[in-house]
Amino acid sequence: MDVLIYMKLVWLTIAHAEDRIIGGAEVVPHSIPYQASLQIRSVHYCSGSLINPSWILSAAHCAKPPYLITVVLGEHSLSKSDGNEQYYKVARLILFPYYRYTTFRHDIMLLKMNKPAKQNAYINPIAIPTSDKTLPANTLCTVSGWGITAIYSYSLSDVLMAVEVPIISRYKCNRPSSYGGRVYPFMICAGYRTGGKDSCQGDSGGPLICDGVIEGIVSWGISCAHYKYPGVYTSVSKYIKWIKNKIKRF
Repeated sequence: MDVLIYMKLVWLTIAHAEDRIIGGAEVVPHSIPYQASLQIRSVHYCSGSLINPSWILSAAHCAKPPYLITVVLGEHSLSKSDGNEQYYKVARLILFPYYRYTTFRHDIMLLKMNKPAKQNAYINPIAIPTSDKTLPANTLCTVSGWGITAIYSYSLSDVLMAVEVPIISRYKCNRPSSYGGRVYPFMICAGYRTGGKDSCQGDSGGPLICDGVIEGIVSWGISCAHYKYPGVYTSVSKYIKWIKNKIKRF
């Protein structure tokens, strides 16, 4: 039986419909102060994370021409402004040089905003890992976004959602009954054996947070919240040197 591999973004042709985290709940407004909404013509299509006053970390498959992208920080409701939002243009977009669209290898990018964010109680960077490491299986992490709530839905959640998911070993994720070798060492799997909780379309580029550090970036998966196919994330710890080098250089 054929299965559909999802990049967890929202195509702009369907972005007017509603999408969100599956099996999660609305977060306390502004309790995730590093979460960014990437928008085109005021329409959310991907997420990102503020890791430096001037820099957003996201997924490479969320790349669009920089002049089209608006970075919105301090966002909670996509349809209502509460006065805490900040809007920035993208001055520079940097893809990891070996990114492969067909296999999701090295699905990571950096966006430099046109000016530093004004940090406050609602907008603050998240820490990146300090060393390359393998997260122990069953480590509980949190993924957040405005993505879909149900498979085959096309509706963006109006409010920011989050769900906790445990890390799954790459060995288990690569079993023949699961991803069969498609999960590489620079990727992380997270989800439940029974399924039901996951990131999905509209959540692409968003953060997977473990112990207060961004360890993963929402990347891809087969279906969403499927018991055989957990969410797959880019492992941020594999790119520490690249991230620091680009921030320092530009």
